[in-house]
Amino acid sequence: MPVGRGLVHGRAGDGTTAGPGSRHHAAPAGAGSDTAPPSPAATGHSAPDGPGTSHRANRAKSPGTPAAAGRPGGAGGHPTADRGHRDGHGPAREALPGTPGDGLGAPARSRAGGVTAAGLPFGSAPPVRPGHGDGATDPYGEMLAGLPGPQREAVAMLCREAAVPDGGWDPIALRLALAHILRTLAGGGPVLLVVDGVQRMDADSADLLRFALHLAPAELRVIAVETPEAGADTAYAPEPLWVPSEADVLNVPPLHADDIAELLIHHRLPSRMAGRIHKASGGNPRLALAVGRSLADARTPVHHAEALSLSGRARDLARQLLGAAPTAVRGTLLLAALALRPTASLIRRAGRPTAEAELAAAERAGLVSLTEDGTVAFTAGLLPSTLVHDACWTERSEGHAALARVVDDPVEEVRHRALATDVPDEELASEVAAAADTARRRGNSALAAELALLAAESTPGGNATQRIARLVDAAEEAARAARADLAMRAASELLARDASPADRVRARLAVLDTAGQGLTGLDEIYVHAMEDSEGDTALRAAVQLRLAVKYVLADGDPVRSRAAAVESAALAGSVGDRMTAVRALTVQARMERVLGSPGSERVLAEARALELVERPPGIRNTAQILTIRHALFDDRLPDARDRLGALLPLVERRGTVEDTIELFRTLAEVEARQGHCSAALAHAERSLALTLEAGLSPGPAWFALALAETAGGSFARAVSYARRSAQASEEEGDHVFLSRSLYALGRVQLVTGDAADALETLRRVRSGERAQATVDPSVLRWHEELAEALLANDAPEEAAALLAAVRPVAERLGRTTVLLGCDRAYALWLAASGKPDEAAALLTDTAEAFGAAGLPLERGRALVALARVERRRRRRSAAQSALQAAAAVFERAGAAPWLKLATETRTPTPAGAPEPAPAAGGGALSALTEAELRLAQLVGRGASNQEAAAKLYLSVKTVEARLTRIYQKLDVRSRAQLAAALNA
Repeated sequence: MPVGRGLVHGRAGDGTTAGPGSRHHAAPAGAGSDTAPPSPAATGHSAPDGPGTSHRANRAKSPGTPAAAGRPGGAGGHPTADRGHRDGHGPAREALPGTPGDGLGAPARSRAGGVTAAGLPFGSAPPVRPGHGDGATDPYGEMLAGLPGPQREAVAMLCREAAVPDGGWDPIALRLALAHILRTLAGGGPVLLVVDGVQRMDADSADLLRFALHLAPAELRVIAVETPEAGADTAYAPEPLWVPSEADVLNVPPLHADDIAELLIHHRLPSRMAGRIHKASGGNPRLALAVGRSLADARTPVHHAEALSLSGRARDLARQLLGAAPTAVRGTLLLAALALRPTASLIRRAGRPTAEAELAAAERAGLVSLTEDGTVAFTAGLLPSTLVHDACWTERSEGHAALARVVDDPVEEVRHRALATDVPDEELASEVAAAADTARRRGNSALAAELALLAAESTPGGNATQRIARLVDAAEEAARAARADLAMRAASELLARDASPADRVRARLAVLDTAGQGLTGLDEIYVHAMEDSEGDTALRAAVQLRLAVKYVLADGDPVRSRAAAVESAALAGSVGDRMTAVRALTVQARMERVLGSPGSERVLAEARALELVERPPGIRNTAQILTIRHALFDDRLPDARDRLGALLPLVERRGTVEDTIELFRTLAEVEARQGHCSAALAHAERSLALTLEAGLSPGPAWFALALAETAGGSFARAVSYARRSAQASEEEGDHVFLSRSLYALGRVQLVTGDAADALETLRRVRSGERAQATVDPSVLRWHEELAEALLANDAPEEAAALLAAVRPVAERLGRTTVLLGCDRAYALWLAASGKPDEAAALLTDTAEAFGAAGLPLERGRALVALARVERRRRRRSAAQSALQAAAAVFERAGAAPWLKLATETRTPTPAGAPEPAPAAGGGALSALTEAELRLAQLVGRGASNQEAAAKLYLSVKTVEARLTRIYQKLDVRSRAQLAAALNA
């Protein structure tokens, strides 16, 4: 009978395969070990993977309704079905991987999303039957016991549990046995069969499985994983399991930078350098893990401003990958690695007459990709760096000289001439410096930074003054280009020379300016900068400005930061340095806001007035961007959005990378708060992409994406991004974004009902904010969230005290929307205190006020809270009306997760059912807290204390104590009476 089928083709040896469009991938086999990967016989996978070889999946072409699908649980996890097809006649066939070497021989069974997963990797090792040795039930033993004798004997021989006679096992019996097993597996519902390592399947195995699949029932879905070997003979094809016309081929691309970050987190490796690791690995997970482990194994932590450690296992793996290409191709690849814009034509003219053929061979080996116009791109940044690293000086020099003769751009020509010689030359250095200026005018800041450093290195040692001046220029050029590695190189060489204190300070400040959020561990640079700036007022002002930033980000001390900013502004003003004065006043205004000082707006206005006279070169840490942030804090969102819209064209045209990231991140926060969910997601994703591409710390961008996902994407993804942001911020020692990311995490945990974890997370936020002496509650609105989490965890007194403490501060500072958030939390406190009528009235007013303030998502959230209170008052129609209103708000905003939440909360009244009359005082149920009501409903539906504890993330002891209070409040003595009270 005809069936639909699936085949996944994967990059050799990386174990990373997924359905089309999936951004989650399985970790490679043996990824947690420093040893070589398992042998192909054991895993069905080959030696090192070619980074450019894509995964391919054959999937059913037959029409039908897609089966329900799950999603992988994240990088390194075991995926579940992505999408299934059914033709109405035979089993659905699917394309999805399992982790290579997951289990051998007999199928392994697990439950995920209602689909049974069975894995059948092919190899020579004996099978491991699940359940054996761990006391678990072995359903396969029961299945095998039900087989006729000859079939059972054939299976035992196959599994090496019985001796194979000289004549071999009975092939017909074995075929029928496997068909029977698959039919039995599918008898209990849909089954996903994963066949790993198809490229190593022998003809007999393929024939056996092909027969069984032909007889399989419609409930069986099949995935076959093929992982082509790097440099393998393309004429070879694995034994087909079905007719090729019955399947589609799906190419699974390399991992995104975001996926690399998730993979690093899964393996407990530094995620803050995910962007740079992605560039080095080209999305190849094995390379990414190798680079990540090189960083983790470094004797001292690799700082953001230092070059990645690409030695050891990472470099060796790159050499293995390059070894897949013929030896003759290495010379061609070296020229491509040396060129700025390599093309096949350029390499041929540079002395490789067979360049096209050699590049095609490299492409087949997965080392490069070629476009139609002949442009060459390496599939992983580690490959060209390894080629250059391993080439001798003569090879590199000859390559640059050949390229210098044929390139048509004067800037590139000068660059290659300078790199072709190791003899410093002032005339050449001057040409390179001029080329750097040309690159800067063209807007190519990265090339300008590289050329500025090359100009300094080409300057003769006898001209020490000129060389030092060029090193200072190179460091500052690198800072403008956000090239932390080049800034560090220039500064390191300058500090090794007899430079003046002023030059040393400028070089150190350039390094600090490229450090992003990672200011921890740079104390020595600050100390030396302070020493060298002694007696130079302008430089001291600049150093104090950087200290002001460090004190708040790395030390979490806004009081000290404000003091340093005040001193910096005063020093800069005394010498007429308006630019430094503006930036210092901006930092001061920011700290005044955090500390709840009424002078914040006055200081900010002073900074804005100076900016009109002295235009800053960018927008980061400027008065105009802080003005926008203040508008965001105050929920003056249209004003913030208009100002950002005016800045966007300017920044995109001539702003730095960090300016653009800052702008898109702020836009994402504004749009998310305003309920423009799709725009928020787009801006947050753009901010993250730019951050990872620039190699900057992803913590802030992940925070923005967590907010955007909370608004209009997925609560699950919001949790993932918030956790990543928290981890990256901790790695960087960034106190500001650690609090913000934990706030984003705790908020989603609370909304999704994970009250216990939400309380723990939000208490961490409170501790962090108190340690930073933060006073203004509008900067991070954790108070209302923590109060609600306390109520959900039976701590109404603590919640009331928290609200009573924050309300006077919000009133004094005029933070009206903060007060609205407190009103929502206070209404929930009223409901938990047995005053549901007052709670409903307050929530109704709060929802209207949020709507008038232009905060639709907050309005919808208040309406959801109102519906819960009305339900406890036994006012079913009022509850449904509130939920319908909330759903309408969320639908207009495109707030998908909130709409789903409102829809799931609804419990429609059956047609014709009478509306129950509200009991006096809201009824006995209204006396229960939100947490008590959740537990009562679980127990009323039959959950045991242990099951309820697991579901609510509580201890059994807590459940028992809470049940005692519920029984007392409802005046019941048994679970049956409790269920009756709930259903009354």
